[in-house]
Amino acid sequence: MRIQRNKPEFIRKVKNNLNSKLPGKKAHDIMRTGPKIPNIIQYINEPPIPSAVLILLYPKNNTFNFILTLRSNKVESHKGQISLPGGVQEKNESLEQTALRETNEEIGVLPKIIELLGNLSTIYIPFSGFNIYPYVGWTESVPDLQASEDEVEKIIEVSIDELIDDTNQRKKNTTIRGVPVTMPYFNLNNEIVWGATSMILSEFKEIIN
Repeated sequence: MRIQRNKPEFIRKVKNNLNSKLPGKKAHDIMRTGPKIPNIIQYINEPPIPSAVLILLYPKNNTFNFILTLRSNKVESHKGQISLPGGVQEKNESLEQTALRETNEEIGVLPKIIELLGNLSTIYIPFSGFNIYPYVGWTESVPDLQASEDEVEKIIEVSIDELIDDTNQRKKNTTIRGVPVTMPYFNLNNEIVWGATSMILSEFKEIIN
């Protein structure tokens, strides 16, 4: 069922919730694959590599959408995975600037039309050593999207109605690096979204609910 969103009211709610107490690890753990890693031993690879991603909201069809990307096989890490636009922080830029720059590079949306609303909880990924800072922003209209030939295989538009639909939050048994695991995932626009991206979206789901 599609939920009609009052644009100013919804954006105001998201901004207010982002600036309140965040669900953090509790929301992340809902979608975490494998054994839970205690915070005290979480930093396996030091120093962690700072990076930023962006959940970019925009109004479409009486609701709000956001963008996921299918990463190409040309990128250095997480080849062929579904992710949010984002990447590694460069020298002399803030993490907010990283999120905006990477979004521009990957899907062609200009930073000047994006209003940042706030940030979600930082999440560390032991396997890659990335410390991910997720941001949430929005544009007042549907942005022109252009996938980077080098980094993005496909742009995936997802409605927030899909994200908050609990039937799209699932689990399956699989094997990762030779270890049998139960993998939580979101089924969004017929794509399997798991790992760090699903953990970030789990927290965002709680924010918009």
